[in-house]
Order: sequence, then structure tokens, then C-alpha cells
Amino acid sequence: MKVNSPKSSRKFSNGNDFTHLLLMALPLAALLTGGALWAGYQLGIEAGAPDSNGQMAAFGLQQETGRQHRELEQARQQARAHLDAMALRLGVMQAKLLRMEALGEQLVKIGELDPSEFNFDEPPPQGGLESSEDAISVELPELFTEMDLLSRNIADRTHKLELMQGMIVDGKIQENLQPDGRPVEKGWISSNYGYRKDPFNGKKTFHRGVDIASKRGSPVHAVASGVVMEARRKSGYGYHIEINHADGLVTKYAHNSAIFVEPGDLVEKGDIIGLVGSSGRSTGPHVHFEITHNGKSVNPAKYLE
Repeated sequence: MKVNSPKSSRKFSNGNDFTHLLLMALPLAALLTGGALWAGYQLGIEAGAPDSNGQMAAFGLQQETGRQHRELEQARQQARAHLDAMALRLGVMQAKLLRMEALGEQLVKIGELDPSEFNFDEPPPQGGLESSEDAISVELPELFTEMDLLSRNIADRTHKLELMQGMIVDGKIQENLQPDGRPVEKGWISSNYGYRKDPFNGKKTFHRGVDIASKRGSPVHAVASGVVMEARRKSGYGYHIEINHADGLVTKYAHNSAIFVEPGDLVEKGDIIGLVGSSGRSTGPHVHFEITHNGKSVNPAKYLE
């Protein structure tokens, strides 16, 4: 029977002791490792806390900047809308002012006023001292109010000017429709209205017009605006012109040497309608000027004056 030596027995015993120590050290190492990891985790949380607050602060600043940007953009849009509205109102006012200027120029011409006193191309004369230090700038709402008031005033003045223009034009038209003046520029009355001795037989007859002696070939003018009713050769009258005017008035021009109008023509006061002659029953160049009112003969004397 073999007996183990003490050396080999000691070696075996030492191996068991090392294994036993290793098994005892493993839990301790795991515990230490876990503690280190836990400490690192806590340190990471503590170290990350300041970064989280910084991110929150940066996010809040970004939100505030965005809000201010939106408010600024909204203010810009409102300002643009105000400017567009103001530009539109100014455009309307400018158009109305141009209309007023045109009406004013027409009234100056119609009324035969001095154009130098009513020059619409120049601003009205104004003056005054320089603005003082306490001068106040006009606010936008006040400016809009003044523009509205000015626009209403312009519309009112334009309406009144149009009424004045209509009245003046209607008056001028009415005046032109009324017979006024002589049918020839130069001449003299050779026979009056009423009873007279006939130049051909000496008998007393009624003369329905006035005879105005003038140079042969002189222009014969319409004494009022109207519509030509007759323009032809007529027995006794020779080359005869008849013009219809307002209010039942009719003017007649006889013994012409030439006629320049036709029935249906619209003539204005002063237009040349023929030439002085001696056609028809006449003893010499003259114009037989006759006026009727609603078909009845009237004395042309008051119209000649």
C-alpha cells in the first residue's frame, strides 16, 4: 500500500484554498462593479441636469423669438394694409380733383372769365410762419379722418360744379335758340314790318317781315340755333330758307342768291346759311327776314335789337 508524501498533500490543499478564495472574491468584485456602475449612473444624471435646464432655456428663447417675429410680421402686414388703403383713397381723390379741374376750366371758358385768375395748373397761394418746436405730427387715424372729410368735400364741390355747368350750358343753349341779332353783318333796314305800299304796284299791303339791304354776295347768318325745315326756291321769296327753333319760333330768310343748307340740317347761331341776293320778287339785293311764333307772324324788330 502506497502512502502519499507530505509535499504532494500540501500542494493539493493549497489548490483548494485558492479556489475557495476565488469563489469568495467573485461576489465582492460583482458588488464593487455594480456599485461603480450605480455611482456612474448617478453622476451622469447629476452631470446631465444642467444641460437639460440649458436646453429648456434655449427652447423658451426660441419660442419668444418666434412670437416676436410673428407680431412684427403682423404689424408689417397691418401697416401695408393701411398704406394700400391710403393709396386707394388718394387715387380716388386725385381722379375727383382732375374732374373738378376739367369742370373749372370749362366754366372759365363758358363764363368768359380771366384764365389767369383761375389757373388750375398751379396750387392756390398760401403762406405762413415756420413750424414751431411744439408742432404736433398728424397721427394715422387723424389723417384718415381728414382724408374722408376732404373726399366728401370734393364730391360735394364736384356735384355743385356739374350743376352750375348744366345751368350755364342750358342757359347758353337756350340763349342760342332764341333769335337775336341781324342775319347780315352790314346793312340797313329798307322796309319795316307791317302795312306798306307794295314796291311793284303801289297798293297797301301787309309786309310780314323786315327787309335788310346789303351788298350782293354778303354772307347770311342764322340768328339762332335750330333745324332747317325748308331750303328751296319758293314763289315770291326766291331762294328761301326756313329754320325751326325752340318754343315754336321759326325764322325765314328770302331772296338769297345761294343756299348752303338742306332740310334736316342742324345749324348753330352764326352759321352761314346763304348769300345775299335778289331772287324772287325783289327790286335789289337784300334779305327778307321773317319770324313766326306758333304759326303767327311777329315783328322781328325786337329780335333784331
